Amino acid sequence: MAVMDWRLSRPHRSGVRKPAMGLACTTALLAPAPVFAQSLLDTVFPDPGLFRSLALNAGSPEIALAAGLAGAVMFAAVTGAGLIRVRKKYAAESAALQVELRDLRAHMDQVETLLASDDQRQLIWQSPGRSPLSYGSLPAAAHTPKSDSAFLAFGNWLTAESAALLDGNIAALQSAGTGFKSNLRTKSGNFVEAVGRLAGGKPAVAFRSVSADQEDLALMGEAYAQLQGDLETAQGLLEAAPGPAWIRGQNGKLSWVNAAYADAVGEVDRDTILQDGIELLDSAGRTAVRKGHTGEARYQGRLPVTVGGKRRIFDLTDIANGGGSGGFAVDMTELEEAHGKLKRTIDSHERTLNQLQSAVAIFGPNHRLQFYNAAYREMWSLDTQFLDSGPLDSDILDALRARRQLPEQANFRHWKADLLAAYRDNDGIEDRWHLPDGRIVRVLANPHPQGGVTCVFENITEQMKLESRFNALAQVQGETLDNLSEGVAVFGSDGRLTLWNPAFTKIWALDDDHLVTKPHVSAVIEACKTVYEADDDWNTILKSVAGLDESRQPESRKMARDDGMILTFAIVPLPDGGTMVTFTDVTASVNVERALRDKTDALEEAHAIKNTFVQHVSYEMRSPLTNIIGFAQLLSEPRTGELTEKQREYTDYILSSSSALLAIINDVLDLATIDAGIMALDLVEIDVGKTIEAVTEAVQDRLSESGIALETRIQPSLAGFVADEKRLRQILFNLISNAIRFSDSGCTVTIACESDGDGVLFTVSDDGLGISGEILDSVFGRFVSHGTQARRRGAGLGLSIVKSFVELHGGSVDIDSREGEGTVVRCSFPRRPQTSDIAAE
Repeated sequence: MAVMDWRLSRPHRSGVRKPAMGLACTTALLAPAPVFAQSLLDTVFPDPGLFRSLALNAGSPEIALAAGLAGAVMFAAVTGAGLIRVRKKYAAESAALQVELRDLRAHMDQVETLLASDDQRQLIWQSPGRSPLSYGSLPAAAHTPKSDSAFLAFGNWLTAESAALLDGNIAALQSAGTGFKSNLRTKSGNFVEAVGRLAGGKPAVAFRSVSADQEDLALMGEAYAQLQGDLETAQGLLEAAPGPAWIRGQNGKLSWVNAAYADAVGEVDRDTILQDGIELLDSAGRTAVRKGHTGEARYQGRLPVTVGGKRRIFDLTDIANGGGSGGFAVDMTELEEAHGKLKRTIDSHERTLNQLQSAVAIFGPNHRLQFYNAAYREMWSLDTQFLDSGPLDSDILDALRARRQLPEQANFRHWKADLLAAYRDNDGIEDRWHLPDGRIVRVLANPHPQGGVTCVFENITEQMKLESRFNALAQVQGETLDNLSEGVAVFGSDGRLTLWNPAFTKIWALDDDHLVTKPHVSAVIEACKTVYEADDDWNTILKSVAGLDESRQPESRKMARDDGMILTFAIVPLPDGGTMVTFTDVTASVNVERALRDKTDALEEAHAIKNTFVQHVSYEMRSPLTNIIGFAQLLSEPRTGELTEKQREYTDYILSSSSALLAIINDVLDLATIDAGIMALDLVEIDVGKTIEAVTEAVQDRLSESGIALETRIQPSLAGFVADEKRLRQILFNLISNAIRFSDSGCTVTIACESDGDGVLFTVSDDGLGISGEILDSVFGRFVSHGTQARRRGAGLGLSIVKSFVELHGGSVDIDSREGEGTVVRCSFPRRPQTSDIAAE
């Protein structure tokens, strides 16, 4: 095949469209050879005449064909290069569009994420009639549905009112573009905020979970609406009320009144009432209301009000709060008047019947209790509320039976029927009830002519007891008088003998047959003179029994009869005008009294002699003993000359024995002074610490020798007291010395001082040998001493001196000891001894 000359093909290129040529060439290349050839010829030489012309010019058809193919190939190459450039351009644009699409999708994801993180849910309507697009979600606390379909069913999760409100707002937003913002209550009780607006010309509603403050605000809004409705309802009720009603503002002025208020103040125009402040109450009533509001918000009271020129009584209720006050009044005039009349009648009956000691109960024709007095309620201990309810008589009987306040009956129903027959018995009934609690009640039941019955219950228990007691007492008195050793004779106001006992007849040897005739006192005296004839004593008795002296006084004397009997007679006037004369044989007691008096006189004389002897001997022994002590002290001093060791030991024995003997003599003198009543205390303010310190120093040598420890305990806040410091030291010294004497080496003696009410308490205790129980009661006696084989007995005056000095201060001493466990001695002193107490000692 010959090749087509490029030049031959150029003139024909302008007439051929490149796309068509490229398409034709492409189609030809893909077709079979014959078809290809034909297709190529049809493409390059659309006009057959042109091909024939070229073939003729070229000399043969093959040359023409080759030239056409060469042109077609060149055209296809140029066209393919263009297609490649376009394809590259389109590929770059497609890649850019894909990147942009990916960025838009990421941006949309970010927007949805932001919507979800804002705890809100967006609804956007793209076109009317179609479901909205939903973005975001609400938190779980909002209690809203998660799915779109369930969320769009507003009536399923919103209350009916909120759902209707939301549907109306969305319809207005879609039709007119009206925005809204409202709080919607869910069926779970919480609130969701809905905000509607146009976004890009599309209706959009954002749902948000409200905050706590917003929820509170929503609740307050609902409460306000409820209160507003309640206020309108209350005003409607008050407007229809028959009594005056009013409302005041915070300034106390009237802000609303009802029609009854206007009628009460005589003013038709309510605006005039509010503007002029026309008050229903006078100044005193308003003041009472203000004072009532001082303690509490609610005032209730009954006040007088002038209505239409007449004084009326109103029950007034007024309630105040921070926003003002309001009240209403109820006319109680008629009720008050009826109540007053009834009260006066009841009071009159009660004053009459309540004065009675007997219980009274009045039952009506219907068998119900109509009236009872205080004695009835107290007798049966019935509840006032139960009685005021008007119970049936049978109910009262059943209540009394349940409390065992009725007589025990074998057939209670029959007994109750007989008792209730008083309603039909014109004569009434009278009975006596013996109650289980021991009471005896007299019952009277009298029927009324108009029906009903009046029951009177009289408690005669005391009367019966007094009667029984009187009879028993008379018997006891009779038996007592008959068995008395004293003779008793009772004379009446007429002077005649009314009562006597066997002892009286025995003492005076009288005849019972004569006394039975109740002789006059003068006849009785004549019969007694056969034994004792002293006229003075008998005249005294006669004057007291038969005399006319109104101021009779009790009198007693002794009678010494010739037979050696000594009698004591007593005259006792009796309240009934009689006189009781008793005769007591005191012969034995008088003889014993004489013997005791003689013995007492002898003992007192011996005691005086003993005190005089002891005092005299003590004084006489003190002078030579003082000389002995003085000379012994001189001998022990070095300036009088040197002593041998044996002589010095003897001198120390003399000093110690003399000092001990001097202490005993001083104790004896102190006791003698106390017994003589001439001991005087030098009272000063005592420093307890210094006093105990001085006593401790005085016994330090004894403590060291005995190996005994002394412990001191003084109350830190102890105040001083008044006492004789010298005697106080002597008391403490004796107590500590006694404790040391009866304590072993290694023991501890404790002295303590503390407050004791209005006084001061000193305690000295030890853990030594103790004192046995048989001698514990006698340790404070004089010259009472005890000891052991290893310890020398003392003089037995230490504790006696302690007791005497403490009691001289007006105090007391107490000792507690157990053998083998130790001894505790307590001395209690008053803070300020009374001079009278000291003198009495």
